Amino acid sequence: MVKLSVIVPFYNVQQYAPDTLKSLRANAREDFEFILVDDCSRDETPDILARAERELPGAVHVRHEQNGGLATARNTGIDRARGEYLTFLDGDDWLAPGYFPQLVGAIEELGVDFVRTDHVQCTARARSIHRVPNGRRGVAMNPRDAILPADRSTSVDYAYAWAGVYHRRLVERGVLHFTDGLRTAEDRPWIWKLHREADSFATVGLLGVFYRRGVASSLTQIGDVRQLDFIRAFDQVIAETAADRDADKLLPKAVRTYCAIISHHLGSIERFEPAVARKLKSMSAVALRRMPQDVLDEALDSMDIQRATRLRRLRRRPAAAGVAA
Repeated sequence: MVKLSVIVPFYNVQQYAPDTLKSLRANAREDFEFILVDDCSRDETPDILARAERELPGAVHVRHEQNGGLATARNTGIDRARGEYLTFLDGDDWLAPGYFPQLVGAIEELGVDFVRTDHVQCTARARSIHRVPNGRRGVAMNPRDAILPADRSTSVDYAYAWAGVYHRRLVERGVLHFTDGLRTAEDRPWIWKLHREADSFATVGLLGVFYRRGVASSLTQIGDVRQLDFIRAFDQVIAETAADRDADKLLPKAVRTYCAIISHHLGSIERFEPAVARKLKSMSAVALRRMPQDVLDEALDSMDIQRATRLRRLRRRPAAAGVAA
């Protein structure tokens, strides 16, 4: 019986993959498997993973013939996973030695559907600890209780799939898969669904994932049209939350978060290619008009003046021809 399946997508990360794989070796156990999903890399990553399949205990190498993006690669790994528990790692991040055995020990002790953990963010030589925004540690909770309040950072804003471990029953219930084809913000509908539909979770203070920020090839650093998938991702969050039994309570949080993300992208619009920047404005204006307008009014009233003014101005923007509603 495989105890833990670790799903690791890779795409053009030849510079970082050796460190990632070295850290997996330092976490290997005979009942762990490492599903290495090559999302059709065009550099030396496939050769590195082919060697890893021979040398890393428990390694399973899967290669996509076409690039599908992070969400699709993770789904490939989920479908191949055999473990009682599943977790994720990105192909340019790494782990502390012995972290995964501790993580498995935590979820087994707590007996919950999923566990969320803190992590270390690494930007160049700088290191900073990022905590799950949930004050209660080491106790089983209802995941719905960690979605609100709307005006504060909560567990659904900590949308890192690799910062935790998940019981197989979530796969069997259709909760753990990602929205296929999303190129960015793929964790957002996923974390909301997890908190709405799972029965129990806990937060623990384990520190073992080292998250590399500022990687030039990372989609967060690239201002092309793929970045606009955040609109599709948050439209999904809004639609699914609106259909929830607690929609009246949860929608203000979903709408406010969507607004904050739109404002964030508008505030750094210079990093986008000009045509993408224009499309960002048009699609965001349509997205604002698509939201429940009474909930949107309340969300804007609760935001700071700079963000609220920016979004109200955008909301009044005439709809551009050819922009999908």
